[in-house]
Amino acid sequence: MLININIDNPQDRLITKVIEVLKKGGIIAYPTDTYYGIGCDIMNKKAIEKIYLMTNRKKNKPFSFLCSDLKNISQYAQVSNYAYKTMRRLLPGPYTFILKGSRLVPKIMLTKRKTAGIRMPDHPVCISILKKMSNPIISTSAKNKEDGSFFTNPSLIHDYFKDMLDLVIDGGDIAGEPSSVISLIDDNPEIIRKGKGSVSIFE
Repeated sequence: MLININIDNPQDRLITKVIEVLKKGGIIAYPTDTYYGIGCDIMNKKAIEKIYLMTNRKKNKPFSFLCSDLKNISQYAQVSNYAYKTMRRLLPGPYTFILKGSRLVPKIMLTKRKTAGIRMPDHPVCISILKKMSNPIISTSAKNKEDGSFFTNPSLIHDYFKDMLDLVIDGGDIAGEPSSVISLIDDNPEIIRKGKGSVSIFE
């Protein structure tokens, strides 16, 4: 199912439809401020395992997940004063922050060091879904498994993944570039990847 949601003013009835799909264990593709993402409810292990299969991802590489706001992040991660101030300055935006996960995070979503990648994209559709959803949703970029290229068009995502996806949100074409990845473990900022978000404050 491909649905068109207004990216500037997401229609509430369509956001409700997306939530219904997620709560039933469905897998969706959705626009973000970097690329199109593929995700599901963080608490649905069966759906997470399906995404591992459909993306050919190794189980020892957990997906990152999206939160609606800083309060939501602090439920799912250990957030120090430094981490909070840093994220408040940069979020929402094209960043993935590596933090120690809280006990609410399913084990399948944590690394061996019990860390997790957390995002809060600057995209009205994402934020609308997350605010209406009681749980975060997992996030991995929509990619072609054969050549590793990122999909920029929702119709191509719909045609490529077919019935592996329960719903694709059409938010227009997204040329995109990856998020910047910053570890904030032990209040020691480390740039893991330079991407769309400026990392100048960490250099």
